[in-house]
Amino acid sequence: MNTSTIESRFLTKPGDLGVVAVGFSGGQPKDGVDAGPAALIDSGLLHEIRHELGYQIHGDTDVNLYHDLVPASDPDYRGMKNPLTVSAVNKQLASQVYEHAAEGRLVLTLGGDHSIAIGTLAGSAKAARERLGREIGVIWVDAHADINTPETSDSGNIHGMPVAFASGLAKDDKDEYFGWITDDMRVSVNKLVYIGLRDVDAGEKKILRQHGIKAFSMYDVDRHGIGRVMEMALAHIGTDTPIHLSFDVDALDPMWAPSTGTPVRGGLTLREGDYICEFAHQTGQLVAIDLVEVNPSLATTEAGALETIRAGCSLVRCALGETLL
Repeated sequence: MNTSTIESRFLTKPGDLGVVAVGFSGGQPKDGVDAGPAALIDSGLLHEIRHELGYQIHGDTDVNLYHDLVPASDPDYRGMKNPLTVSAVNKQLASQVYEHAAEGRLVLTLGGDHSIAIGTLAGSAKAARERLGREIGVIWVDAHADINTPETSDSGNIHGMPVAFASGLAKDDKDEYFGWITDDMRVSVNKLVYIGLRDVDAGEKKILRQHGIKAFSMYDVDRHGIGRVMEMALAHIGTDTPIHLSFDVDALDPMWAPSTGTPVRGGLTLREGDYICEFAHQTGQLVAIDLVEVNPSLATTEAGALETIRAGCSLVRCALGETLL
C-alpha cells in the first residue's frame, strides 16, 4: 500500500506506479548515459519504491535498449543527429507512457538522455486529454532549456530540443522523423515552467522571451529561495492541472551530481532538488516523473558515480512521497 498521505487529484490508481526504463543515449554524443537506468535500478531504487514507499510496480524491471529500432543508416536531417533513431525510440516510448497513464497510474521514466522527454511528454499529454479532458503542466528542472529548434541548435544534438518538439515550436511533417506527434500529444508553453536554468543558448533565450515562457534561473532561486520559486511555479501552472515533472540530474550542482553529460557549476543543492520533488508530490497533481542524464561512466572517481546515482534515487523517492518525518 502506498505510504503517502497526500491524496492524488488526477490518478485513479495512486498506489500503482508504471515504470519505463529507457537505456538510450542517441540524443547526445557521450557514451554511458544509456547505462543510467540500470545503475539506478541496481542500486535498489525499485526495491525501495516497492517495499518502503508501498507502490505496486507495473512495467519495466529490466531496461529497454531499443536496439531493434536503430536503423542501419541514420544521416543528419535538418541539422539533427540520429534523427530516425531518436524519433523511433520516442514514438515507442510515447506509447509505453500513454498505456500506463491511461490506466490512471503515476508514470516514472528513468533515462537515458533528455531527448526521451519528447516521448514521455507526448504520452502524458495524450492520456491526460483523453482521460481527464485536461492539458498537462510541465515542470522542467534543468541547467539547460532544451528548447532549441533544429534551426537554432549549434550542435544538432536532439537532447537540446525535446521541449521544442513536445510543444510544437519545432515540427516536422514526415512521420519517420517527428510527424507522428499529433496535436493531442503536445504540451502548451503556457503551462511550462523551468527551474534551475543557468546555461541557456542565445537562440533559446529569444524563444523564451518571444513566447513568454515562465523560467526561474538560478538567479531567481538565489533571490527568492526554492520554496517561493515552487509556489510561483504552481501559481503559474494552476492547481487544477496535472503535472509532469521532468528532472535532469544536471540541474544539481556538480558537487552533488558530477557524473552527468553536461555539468554546469552553480546549480541546485541536493536538498533544493529534493524539495522541488517533495513539493511536486505534495500538490497531489503529479501524474508523471522523468529522471534523466545519470551517466556513471563520466565520473572521475567511483565515488562520484555513486554520489550521482544516490542523488538520482533521492529525487525519485521524494517525488514519490518520501518525507523527512
